[in-house]
Amino acid sequence: MTEKLSARQLRKRRHEQMLRAYEKNRRRNLLAQPGAHDFVVVLDHLKAGYNVPKIFRSAEAFGAREVQLIGIGPFDPSPAKGAFRQVPARFYDTFAESYQNLSGRGYTLYALSPEDSHSLREECFPAKSAFIFGHEEMGLSFSADDYPSVRRLHIPQYGRVESLNVSIVASIVMYEYTRQLQA
Repeated sequence: MTEKLSARQLRKRRHEQMLRAYEKNRRRNLLAQPGAHDFVVVLDHLKAGYNVPKIFRSAEAFGAREVQLIGIGPFDPSPAKGAFRQVPARFYDTFAESYQNLSGRGYTLYALSPEDSHSLREECFPAKSAFIFGHEEMGLSFSADDYPSVRRLHIPQYGRVESLNVSIVASIVMYEYTRQLQA
């Protein structure tokens, strides 16, 4: 006998399944090994939905050392296609904690923003680079004035759209980093 579930019950069941998958993958993430490159991806208060797992997928493809998640709760790991289990994740409540960790390990930090004047193409990345991607609507959770050592970059665009999707931006930046270091 099949039970007929209401739309609300279906959403609740899907959410519970997502949480179980997230917790299972988060436990497996403890065994993840750093990728082939020394770059770190920092996700600053992104919506926990579609973009976070897609960025993990790109981080795995480009060999990221790790992904740092700031203020990001549980997310559906299925769009990551297993990458959430493969790329080490560090979880922080604030950007200050992530900044302290990365600067203490000798990383040069870069924040991506569509309105900044320094182009991604003009930057020569050191091996220990960390790339910060903020919330698509709210931007970064911190003031650039509070962290003057964080370099600001933009990706040149020639169309009319205001900005690119954050998972696309992350992929472009990771590609450019690996392209430069392999050149």
